[in-house]
Amino acid sequence: MQHDQSSDNQVVGLQNYNVFDSDPALKEALKSLGASWAIDDCHEYGSLMGSASLLQHAVNANKYPPRFNESHRTNAQTAPVSFHDSWHVLLRSLFQQGVHSDAWQSNAHVRRAALFYLHGQTEAGSLCPVTMTFASIPALKYEPWFDELAPHLYSREYDSSDQPLEGKKGIMIGMGMTEKQGGSDVRANTTMAEPSGQYQQTKTYCLNGHKWFFSSPLSDAHLVLAQLKGELSCFFVPRWCLDGSLNGVQIQHLKDKMGNRSNASAEVLLHNAWALPVGEPGQGIQAIIKMVAQTRLDCVLGSAALLRQAVVQAVHHASHRKVFGKRLIEQPLMQMVLCDLVLESEAAMWLSMCLAHAVENRHSSLSRAYARIVTPAAKFWVCKRAVETVAECMEVWGGNGYVEEGPMPRLLREAPVNSIWEGSGNVMCLDVLRALRNEPELGEVLLGNLSTEAGMHSLLSGAVNTLKMRLRNNATELEYSARQVAQELVLLVQATLMCHYAPSYIAEAFIQSRFSHGGRIVGSYVYADPQEILNRAVVF
Repeated sequence: MQHDQSSDNQVVGLQNYNVFDSDPALKEALKSLGASWAIDDCHEYGSLMGSASLLQHAVNANKYPPRFNESHRTNAQTAPVSFHDSWHVLLRSLFQQGVHSDAWQSNAHVRRAALFYLHGQTEAGSLCPVTMTFASIPALKYEPWFDELAPHLYSREYDSSDQPLEGKKGIMIGMGMTEKQGGSDVRANTTMAEPSGQYQQTKTYCLNGHKWFFSSPLSDAHLVLAQLKGELSCFFVPRWCLDGSLNGVQIQHLKDKMGNRSNASAEVLLHNAWALPVGEPGQGIQAIIKMVAQTRLDCVLGSAALLRQAVVQAVHHASHRKVFGKRLIEQPLMQMVLCDLVLESEAAMWLSMCLAHAVENRHSSLSRAYARIVTPAAKFWVCKRAVETVAECMEVWGGNGYVEEGPMPRLLREAPVNSIWEGSGNVMCLDVLRALRNEPELGEVLLGNLSTEAGMHSLLSGAVNTLKMRLRNNATELEYSARQVAQELVLLVQATLMCHYAPSYIAEAFIQSRFSHGGRIVGSYVYADPQEILNRAVVF
């Protein structure tokens, strides 16, 4: 006989719900940002992502992470890395929706962002290879040999086979930037490139060196940075050579990571690895920066997704768990905590979706300012806030949140990686200053927009003026306060977006709690009508 958990005041796990339909704010974002036509796709995907079967696949992919097969060193027929079947189910679902490439052909970046956001609430690790594949296309599309890759890259067929490109239906592309001596300082890379021949009127190269962090090592190719005649250059390194032999990319071992466990990350040795140049020789940073803007945006989306799912879990738990004769969600102080979390989540969603909308409208000055200045600031802030707020959501569950039977430990383990990957917090904040310094016309457009949007609210007008005053400091003073600049900038963008798009009571609650109240402890601001905010949070 099955035990009734509800009789013990134990909350039954959330499953078989629609991740999209339960999120009214996301539906509003699609309507407001010109993507109403994608609502049916998101409804279908939301149903899949909330189904018991997909939720179990997410558990399986993390409980049984990829394994390194030592036998491949002596048997070329053995794949060096093996994955649980659930990993392939998760990736196939992303490919079938075209999340890995479609938006570059359709310019439907808001649709793509929404699907990415929905998937990230169920399983985050499988987003990594899709992010890198998607981000590689702007860097590769101008190469003379891109037409050979395009049918594979734009295919919606997920193909997990390990074979040369011509035999593949769909392909994935990864990145190999990080070396142990440099980390974020890729200019310190020591991997060397030497000319080796020619392919279709393009020079070919051999790469030799070591990569400390090679994410998604079984991708069909990687973009790799290497030194060429003393200058950093970017290269396309396929897993299989043109003659059908394995390329000289030798996986040494897999990283034992704290989170993101479903996704394989490896340490590799490049030994005479055949490569094609991407971009101009010596312009490796410029070539790779075309990827970085998109991967950073996906970090924001991924963190917003983790934050949203943690809030959904917290609200669901609080709605069913009773303490001192009341449901948790009826307890005044818990209402304050949950309201704060709901607002944090919605602000992160609007910010990330509007950044995706800016990619669709990338030729406008404001969109370019969002892409160049707001994106690194958003990556700094949202990824940092996700760690704190997911931990707070775990605390709503109490001791139940700290055990592995529930979803909270995996959400908390996943949260820090987006803050580290593609540039840590300090790197992002310094990049914000660099963008403001090197492209002052974009800074003027952004600050002008914020001044206009903030003009109807005294708290926001004062915050814009404070930011403008801070930006007048000298370079040294600005570097010391770079985190403060990024924080003030993001909060202003979030607040003005909420004023523009969200219901007035949501926007006002966000502004009052973030701009009139000095503390950052979740739940320390008293909301006038908490129930109104909580009613919007999750609709089942």
